[in-house]
Amino acid sequence: MAKGRSGKKGSVGTGSPRGWLFRVLSSAWFWEFVLLVAVIAVICWQWGNITSWFTSNVFRIFGWGLIFLIAVIATLVVIFWQQKTYLLKEYWNRWIGGVIFLLVIWGILSFIPGRGALAGVSLGGKFGLGIIGHTDLVGVFRVLGLIILGIIFMIPAATYRFAVNFASWVVDQFKRPGYKPMKEKEVLPPTAPLSSSGAQAAPATRITPRRAEPRRPFAPDVPDMTEEELKEEEAKEESETEPVSASTAAPTPQDLKQVAQDVWRRYGESPDLVVVDGWKLPPLEILDVSPEIQFSQADNAERARLIEEALDSYGVDAKVVQINEGPTVTQFGVEPGWDRRTREVREKDKDGNITVRTEEVSRTRVKVDRISSLQNDLALALAAPSIRIEAPVPGKSIVGIEVPNTISSLVSLRGVIETSPYQKLQAKSKLALALGKGAGGEAITGDMAKMPHLLIAGATGSGKTVCLNAIICCLLLTNTPNDVRFIMIDPKRVELTTFNSIPHLATPVIVDAEKALEALRWLSREMNSRYQTLASSGTRNIEGYNKNKQGEDRMSYLVLIIDELADLMMLGGDEVEQILCRLAQQSRAVGIHLVVATQRPSVDVVTGLIKANFPTRVSFAVTSQVDSRTILDIGGAEKLLGSGDMLYMPTEASKPKRLQGCYVSDAEAERLVYFWGNQKKGEMASLLKAEDLISSSTGARKGNYPEDSLMDAARQLAREHENISTSFLQRRLRIGYPRAARIMEQLEMEMNEPDEEEEGI
Repeated sequence: MAKGRSGKKGSVGTGSPRGWLFRVLSSAWFWEFVLLVAVIAVICWQWGNITSWFTSNVFRIFGWGLIFLIAVIATLVVIFWQQKTYLLKEYWNRWIGGVIFLLVIWGILSFIPGRGALAGVSLGGKFGLGIIGHTDLVGVFRVLGLIILGIIFMIPAATYRFAVNFASWVVDQFKRPGYKPMKEKEVLPPTAPLSSSGAQAAPATRITPRRAEPRRPFAPDVPDMTEEELKEEEAKEESETEPVSASTAAPTPQDLKQVAQDVWRRYGESPDLVVVDGWKLPPLEILDVSPEIQFSQADNAERARLIEEALDSYGVDAKVVQINEGPTVTQFGVEPGWDRRTREVREKDKDGNITVRTEEVSRTRVKVDRISSLQNDLALALAAPSIRIEAPVPGKSIVGIEVPNTISSLVSLRGVIETSPYQKLQAKSKLALALGKGAGGEAITGDMAKMPHLLIAGATGSGKTVCLNAIICCLLLTNTPNDVRFIMIDPKRVELTTFNSIPHLATPVIVDAEKALEALRWLSREMNSRYQTLASSGTRNIEGYNKNKQGEDRMSYLVLIIDELADLMMLGGDEVEQILCRLAQQSRAVGIHLVVATQRPSVDVVTGLIKANFPTRVSFAVTSQVDSRTILDIGGAEKLLGSGDMLYMPTEASKPKRLQGCYVSDAEAERLVYFWGNQKKGEMASLLKAEDLISSSTGARKGNYPEDSLMDAARQLAREHENISTSFLQRRLRIGYPRAARIMEQLEMEMNEPDEEEEGI
């Protein structure tokens, strides 16, 4: 049996010498060792030829810079081996700067002549000589240029600051008063030269140059002036130049006419202007271009890191996945993480040792409310005056944290008009509006025809009037007086009067509150008249009516702009509310649109009926959350930064969108007014005559109000009842007290008229 187990005699077993030799010969490491020995043997055999080839070729080409080349290759191999390629992308400028400094050292070695194998070349080899070009002054300048370039790549921010400071210092040196010589034409002699007849001519007027600081004389024989003498000299110069400045301080009508003609000569006489119905539309060059500010990516990355660390310190797992840079604020898109629940599991291994293993039991997404509740804590961590959290961002699975920028960028009207969204909207609608730029820098536009009315609110100085000017300028850029007419009500008397000379006005800018109330009544009657015109023509809206009409035959859009609604509500609250609501409900089809602004968004000014009929709203910075809820039905406007920072809620949106409004300077608005004023074709027919407003408002002050639509019903009640009162009319006619009081006053005047006639007889 033992013999049978051992197998046949002479077989190759695992323990036999022949089996061991077979395993060695068939293993991979044996042949690798044989190959290594063979390579070493060949290198030893050909060592002389290898060293001579390396010396005459490689070493003479690279010189001692070959060490730098080997170091760079080894570094790249280590980075790729450890899979840390992100270091090349994150610090790319420093890598380039390091390579440039290696080339600098390589070039410096090329100035040292070589010996032995490098005889006739240099210690830097042929490659080093290629870096410096020549071993003279040209090579030195090349090395210095590489050093400056390497410093720029290594520390770009510090280099930029140094260059700016150095440039400003150089400019200041040239601006010093002692270095700039006075021109000969700036100084006239104290006495005029003698004429040809020998008599002295009339004394010439002395022109004193204006300087920031009094200039000291250069001649050594003239003593320095004391401080008292300097002050007397300055006072004398100011008294001499005062009549000239006083004559030019207040521009005369002739000067304004000259300015208007200059504007027309510069912008209106171009052959490239678009002509519609004989009117020239203003070119886009009439508006100013504002430079855009580029924000530092490093600053945004640092703030994103602070947000993540602040949230993590309060136990909220979140990550910043998106950064949208805006002109005023930067929106950081935060993606909520997971709340994980774990437990410890104790297990024994095969040796009996106890091991503890952590096992995840469940995980749930972090609630949005936990991030929103940390609003003040995030503001503290970011050292920001205030932040706004939009949770969530509409259409995105992120929470938006809006942080104010350290430097705000100005959004010009021209910058938004030149964008693609506005150009596409303008091709479809005549009432396209450029509103501003959003938190991500995208252009925000609006169509007045779809709004169809706009309600604007905000505290004093927050940007309401600038927004109104931007809306007016947008419409003036693309519409002729046959397309759009304006009715402007400006109780402040100084905001909208700039546009008093444009031909688009249906009536001059109204500054009297009583005249404004009559203008609202006229607009209500105009709406009824337009509906009758549409009914007689068989069309549904103003677009269908104007489809086949040209010039003055078309029905123009009417845009009512009210700069302060509170003044009108104090004069006649119930009637103003009734007219505004009626216009807002029915005037869209006939092309009447309302833009109403107020700095007092309280419930007695912006009533529930007005809010219901103005779905499109804009809120600038307000003083309290109550005002924000009054205008937007949501908080957040009290945390705006002011100066054009606003929340825009269009009709189709459920949440307001934050954006920086367009800025229109006074010079831009005046250029537009001069442009349109210079091409007036006679006098445009006024839709609302000023005489009607004056007569009606004067009659209202005397008590002769226009007849109310409910007067017939009131007369019927007076005939049916012996005694009536204001409260009785208020109950039976279901109207407010002010309107009932006016109706009662008119009834009393009608009842007293016969008595007065009898007394006269």
